[in-house]
Amino acid sequence: MPAFAPIIGNKPTVLVLGSMPGQASLYHQEYYAHTRNSFWWIMSELYEFDFNIGYEARCSALKAAGVSVWDVLHDCARPGSLDSAIVRDSERVNDFELFFRSHTSINRLIFNGAAAHTIFKRHHKGLLERLAKQNSNFKWACCPSTSPAHASVSKYDKLAAWRTAIY
Repeated sequence: MPAFAPIIGNKPTVLVLGSMPGQASLYHQEYYAHTRNSFWWIMSELYEFDFNIGYEARCSALKAAGVSVWDVLHDCARPGSLDSAIVRDSERVNDFELFFRSHTSINRLIFNGAAAHTIFKRHHKGLLERLAKQNSNFKWACCPSTSPAHASVSKYDKLAAWRTAIY
């Protein structure tokens, strides 16, 4: 199941990385399409746009705010939507060396959950440190997953963590 192209505007400053689209997202061909995923609600709170606007308008609002969205994995085998079900030997990652060379304006990297962070580090050893050396303003954080499977953290606590990481 191949992932989506990134949501990216002209001069992004923030990159949000998930692991891989879940079943609802793949079905709708939209990032974070599950109705109980709190990603779009959190973004609408942080960047002050109407949560109820259509998908393309939400993507445009993120681009206008300098936020890009992508996934660590380009492809993988995963029965269902849980990150814990990703078959490790099937992981094919996106090319972040090229991505960061092409988008030098990015100075914040936010991982949407621990799985995205773990997979990124496994396949891109040392990249976070190299990015920080190249740009003293570069910072990264691992935020609580916006997935409904991560229900032990309320959406308001998730929002607070995301706000701290992005600002």
